[in-house]
Amino acid sequence: MSLIGTLTSGVSALRTFGKGLEVIGANIANVNTTGYKASSASFAESFSNTLRGSAPSNGTVSSQSAIQVGTGVQLSAITTNFNQGALDTTGNTDDLGVSGNGFFIVKDATGGQEFATRAGQFRIDDKGFLVTQGGLRVQGLTGTSLGAVGDIQIGQSLPVGTQLQSTSFDTSGNLIEFYSDGTSATTNKVLLQNFNDLSALERVGNNLYTGLTNAGPVGGTVFANALTGKNDPGTQGLGSIQSGTLESSNVDLTQQFSDLITTQRSFQAGSRLITVSDTVLDDIVNLKRS
Repeated sequence: MSLIGTLTSGVSALRTFGKGLEVIGANIANVNTTGYKASSASFAESFSNTLRGSAPSNGTVSSQSAIQVGTGVQLSAITTNFNQGALDTTGNTDDLGVSGNGFFIVKDATGGQEFATRAGQFRIDDKGFLVTQGGLRVQGLTGTSLGAVGDIQIGQSLPVGTQLQSTSFDTSGNLIEFYSDGTSATTNKVLLQNFNDLSALERVGNNLYTGLTNAGPVGGTVFANALTGKNDPGTQGLGSIQSGTLESSNVDLTQQFSDLITTQRSFQAGSRLITVSDTVLDDIVNLKRS
């Protein structure tokens, strides 16, 4: 009975556009979230019931067109817009913004899991490690002559009889330490990693992404070519590091509110379809009484 299909189409519209509203709501809620990347939902038609299949022409008989009835709408994809967000000045030297492509890689010291992030709101913990606000350690070049990839840590090679006075980061990601005797040294280097398929990155909250292997790290694996300089900021298509800045959310509120209106109207149309179908069904049920 076609009426049942009408109800199904209406229900699919409510479910699908309800998800669309959730996506928009998350974007608006994160308009001030550091490093947040806006998402957008796209839709596709559901399976169609075929009442008559198409057929080619045959002699004097013309070709036959198909007769199909759709069964509603479905969510086809939720994509993330990884375009650059504005860099806002904070004045805190440990805040790092990326101007261009690439992600910071941070690591859970306990479990060893690595995450990608664009949110460079870092701090120095009590052991001298450069960490996220949640305590994940920022990865880069460390050790003697920057010969190893690992946790960035300051104050590990102080000149004898000196104290660490301050630190700074240059646009290439070099961490420069300044000592009480007036000398300085580059002791660490923040690296960046880009991916071949950004859509494969998965959000896990706290401005973090997993699925690094699925996203296809440029170079084969994360920091595979770090020692050859191919993960250095400002090279190989990677962006530069801007110390004292943070990348703001790339949510465009004007676009989001426009999408909110159209998606809301689509949701209302779907609910109206159910209401009309219910009215027609009621008329059918009451045919006997009339």
